[in-house]
Amino acid sequence: MKLRKALDKAKDQREHAVESVGRPLTDNDNGNGNGHWKAPVYSESRSYRIDLKVVEENRGVCMMPDAAEIQRYKILRTRIQQQTKGRGLNTIMVTSPNKREGKTVTCINMAFTFARELNQTVLLVDCDFTGQDIHRYLGIQSTASLVDYFVDDVPLNELIIWPGIEKLSLISGNRTVTDSSELLSSPLMKEAVADMKNRYDDRYVIFDAPPVLEHADAISMAPLVDGVIMVVEAGVTSKRDVQRAVDMIPREKFLGFVLNRQK
Repeated sequence: MKLRKALDKAKDQREHAVESVGRPLTDNDNGNGNGHWKAPVYSESRSYRIDLKVVEENRGVCMMPDAAEIQRYKILRTRIQQQTKGRGLNTIMVTSPNKREGKTVTCINMAFTFARELNQTVLLVDCDFTGQDIHRYLGIQSTASLVDYFVDDVPLNELIIWPGIEKLSLISGNRTVTDSSELLSSPLMKEAVADMKNRYDDRYVIFDAPPVLEHADAISMAPLVDGVIMVVEAGVTSKRDVQRAVDMIPREKFLGFVLNRQK
């Protein structure tokens, strides 16, 4: 009986998770009582429904209304806001020293948490062009990615996905490319970042970038964003690798570390 109740509760949480992360706002509800803020319109975006079971399997914990980890991500969100709000800083690159240290999971949970803010939107962009994971971690079957913007001149608005979560959109797909560092440091990328940064006053843009010590991509992209966060895995990432990675990022861009615990 207890097992059945636990399974039913987990099912209810999954079904309710989309509404819990970012519920739609009415004209009279914006979190501060003045009724001026309205939710964005997603009519130009590609619509997909995320697979909540896949999200849960990939540790998208901030989809769950009562997940203990939510508070930690809220603290992270608050620290980022304290360093960026009021200064026009809203483009954040997330990277790590090495592969498999949790940066993509961190990006996804950050995006879910930022979407909980009542008067703020978030765009999550996959910039790991050698193998994009965000759409896979959300159970979305997307083929188009930011690579199409560079290679085929596809407009950004045609690449944006709305995953059914209010105030959250993303760009991620299967297409990969070699020589990705040249793309991420190009004038086209500079234009894309500026477009994403300035299109909405209330938006944060989170870029999931490749590991610093594995590719030149993050180093190439760092000058184009407002801030950089580095994910390190507790008990795994060596101090030497952390120091080497930090030394490759412009010091004025560095916002801080996220200590990831895989278990």
